[in-house]
Amino acid sequence: MEVHKELGCGFFEAVYQEALELEFQYDKIPYQREAQLNIYYKGQLLKKYYQADFICYDGIIVELKALSALTSEHESQLLNYLKATGLKVGLLINFGNKSLEYKRMVY
Repeated sequence: MEVHKELGCGFFEAVYQEALELEFQYDKIPYQREAQLNIYYKGQLLKKYYQADFICYDGIIVELKALSALTSEHESQLLNYLKATGLKVGLLINFGNKSLEYKRMVY
């Protein structure tokens, strides 16, 4: 919320990502930025992988958007990230509106 309060809407996603990383550092929140998420098919590691904006506390995927609205495709993206990693909780955060939009998802 602090990032959206400070910057408002209208910036590219990468700007919000960098600002949110600073907030994580200020608040001493453990995170990995642009974490590679491996994908397995029938137990075999695929060459393709997903890349999450952040993984916090070694267990929460945080996916950022800067769009006019979130869609079911964005929700599906986060659910696929959760499925690929075996993690259970994700946050989908959209900075693209006048009001911050977010959704907590559990797989």
